[in-house]
Amino acid sequence: MAAVLAGLAQAASIASPLDGAPLWWLQMLSLAALVLLLDAAPNVRSAGLRAWLFSIAWLCGTFWWLFTSMHTYGGLAAPLAMLAVLGLAAFLGLYYGVAGAVYRAMPQRGLWRRASAFGGLWLVAELLRGTWFTGFPWGAGGYAHVDGAAHWLAPLIGVYGLGALAAVLAAAAGLALRARRALPAGIAIAVSIVASLWPQGEPVAEASAPLSVALLQGNIPQDEKFQPGSGVPLALDWYLQQLQAAKESLLVAPETAIPVLPQDLPTGYADTVHRRFATGTQAALIGLPVGNNAQGYSNAAIGLRPDQASPYLYEKHHLVPFGEFVPPLFRWFTDLMNIPLGDFRRGDVGQPSFVWQGQRLAPNICYEDLFGEELARRFVDVASAPTIFVNLSNIGWFGNSIAIDQHLNISRMRSLEFERPMLRATNTGATVVIDDRGRVTASLEPFTRDVLHTEVRGRSTAPTLFARWAARWGNAPLWIVGLAVALAAGLTGRGRHPGI
Repeated sequence: MAAVLAGLAQAASIASPLDGAPLWWLQMLSLAALVLLLDAAPNVRSAGLRAWLFSIAWLCGTFWWLFTSMHTYGGLAAPLAMLAVLGLAAFLGLYYGVAGAVYRAMPQRGLWRRASAFGGLWLVAELLRGTWFTGFPWGAGGYAHVDGAAHWLAPLIGVYGLGALAAVLAAAAGLALRARRALPAGIAIAVSIVASLWPQGEPVAEASAPLSVALLQGNIPQDEKFQPGSGVPLALDWYLQQLQAAKESLLVAPETAIPVLPQDLPTGYADTVHRRFATGTQAALIGLPVGNNAQGYSNAAIGLRPDQASPYLYEKHHLVPFGEFVPPLFRWFTDLMNIPLGDFRRGDVGQPSFVWQGQRLAPNICYEDLFGEELARRFVDVASAPTIFVNLSNIGWFGNSIAIDQHLNISRMRSLEFERPMLRATNTGATVVIDDRGRVTASLEPFTRDVLHTEVRGRSTAPTLFARWAARWGNAPLWIVGLAVALAAGLTGRGRHPGI
């Protein structure tokens, strides 16, 4: 029961159920409790079970809203949808269960060696969850620190490195307090507090003028969005009206704002939209599916601007399992649901930006902003690196849930890692502007049909340290550090695992 409660605290720390705010102190408290539970376990098997139960509670408490997409909108029977969420959490939790067992088995004596071993193993487990089987790192521990230490650590080591350091400090504080060793506990707690409360600096002034933007939030009911007699005509009419009426320099419509393929649009609709931006001083990024039976289909965004030979096209690379592609051996599962998308083809990693008025706009669709190592590929060539990220999402699949706040915190972390602003245009929220310091500067009320008229200032400063190393090596440096720290801590210990 204690492991389950600690796991639920970890889930709540990513985005508080009360107001969606991240709670860095609760995340570290939950990890400290986990370490103490592992240390008190009578054997390796018991420690692994405790870590597994912790992670199941944490992950179920984090992405329980998948039930809504599968049951409410996918039509999957409620018991099966609940089992699917639990099964996914149990599978992903195995990484942490193994990490807990390995930690308990390590013959360590020194407090800081033990804390480092836990941090290294925690890092490896997080990387495994974020990488294997396409990766699903939603709710990684580092996101709890987006309002804490992230504003100066994220540009250096990214969300995984941030989470690993938090794990080391949490473990050290917990172990020291249990051993009644005031100095190590005080050091760990003091470092955590200073890192999280250190004053945030102001952004460096830019020479370029701000870009005026209109972010469109259609709030099309998800259960009608792809219905030809209701949601489709509603979406087509409303978005066309807003694209024609907005006066800003850049207009952004969310993921599948146009919910049908271009060839299936009403006669003249596509021509009207293209003519709207063929001349003048405005451009648009619009989410829609594209493709055909011969070439395949993709979840995409097109960019329209004056004097271009052909529309800009961004095709989503990191697809959602069961929603946008069917994993091997799981066709039977997707056939149980009524999901209107299906198998999409993948776009390339590091696709070119959409260039407009001196800004390089880098789109990403849905949960692609969860994968910072993939967004970093766009910084390989500094001269063409993004100055603004643009996220086009439809979180309407998950209802009025904490997923909206969690996804907002994910986008804020990406802005911190790269020191680039992020525009978010969504169907139901959160439609916002995030500056290069991870702060929301303008927003719409979720679940309203409205347009956010605002501006954003792009950043063309040198890439952050994280952007530089992740662009070249992805997460490889983190893998090396995590494995090396855990291995070194285990090898330098002597004797049996001590009690404290």
